[in-house]
Amino acid sequence: MATAYIVDAVRSAGGKRGGKLAGIHPVDLAAASLDHLIGRTGIDPAAIDDVIMGCVTQAGQQAMQVGRNAVLASKQLPQSTPAVTIDRQCGSSQQAIQFAAQAVMSGVQDVVIAAGIESMSRVPMGTNAMFHMKEGLGHYKSDGLEAKYPGIMFSQFMGAEMIVKKHGFTKDDLDRFALKSHQNASAATHAGAFKAELVPIEIDTPEGKVLHLIDEGIRMDATLEGIAGVKLVSEGGTITAASSSQICDGSSAALVVSEAALKRYGLTPLARIHTLTVTAGDPVIMLEEPLFATDKALQRAGLSIGDIDLYEVNEAFAPVPLAWLKHTGADPEKLNVNGGAIALGHPLGASGTKLMATLLHALKARGGKYGLQTMCEGGGVANVTIIEMC
Repeated sequence: MATAYIVDAVRSAGGKRGGKLAGIHPVDLAAASLDHLIGRTGIDPAAIDDVIMGCVTQAGQQAMQVGRNAVLASKQLPQSTPAVTIDRQCGSSQQAIQFAAQAVMSGVQDVVIAAGIESMSRVPMGTNAMFHMKEGLGHYKSDGLEAKYPGIMFSQFMGAEMIVKKHGFTKDDLDRFALKSHQNASAATHAGAFKAELVPIEIDTPEGKVLHLIDEGIRMDATLEGIAGVKLVSEGGTITAASSSQICDGSSAALVVSEAALKRYGLTPLARIHTLTVTAGDPVIMLEEPLFATDKALQRAGLSIGDIDLYEVNEAFAPVPLAWLKHTGADPEKLNVNGGAIALGHPLGASGTKLMATLLHALKARGGKYGLQTMCEGGGVANVTIIEMC
């Protein structure tokens, strides 16, 4: 089977809800990452066989095939470039990477961009379902689904609290993890660790046009006392907004190519795709599946957790990476070394390629060999991608 390589991966700096990126249409925000990736790699835009765009809330400004619209809005890509928009919930653009890799590994395509977009300011999470329900146009639960899961609304918050109870975590455990995320992200920002992965996004300010290059959600002066003081999401629970991922606007993209394309276009890869895995489990606890998907991915790869130099485990809620650490026995010092979604934000459909950009560049900076990325996803699904640096 052919090998799939990642030439480069980039992301926008995160924008808070109603923040610095809220003034940009998601189609244009997605196009900015596509254009920056093409410019950095020097790939001939006409050589791109497909663009696979992850997006979760495909409604409003993200409706009508946002991936194709981003291609049409691009300053680099010709209108002859195909595109498709996919939804595997929070893992949408990680699945885009895996689909791109599968296309290359099968020999069907040679040059594919995997990407993601989510403007949570302009297209609030869940509106693609809620507007229809409010208008009496039906509910996502069919009679058959209701019969199997009676009265269950598949709540991520409920799933996160179930993980807390199952694994015996305390609120203090969650708060301390959240603090570490902000501390890591703050240190990475001040050290310039994100410079190699960021897409400069031009925004309008009262002082004129500036480039957005700093993740807006990081609390540079975060304290345990401040985090501990945030009110609970639900009475009697442990989760707060401070121990949850931040609502975020952002886009991201990665270039996945074959060995033949490397030679044909004179490209230098950062990494090769080592292992692709996706699994599914309990849709009620929902967010625990990365634990078991990681087991399967490592077994398929012939690797142990100790062989992996860095891990990116999406911080949807603090108990998810905490449970993952407990289950795998992984080294906490290798986890989300530049911070995670609690500090940097979780732009849903863009998070998969966003995390890959951070993982690739962090491995390169540290001289690491293997990296592992995993995401919990709605419906109890999880992707795991293992990469090997070139």
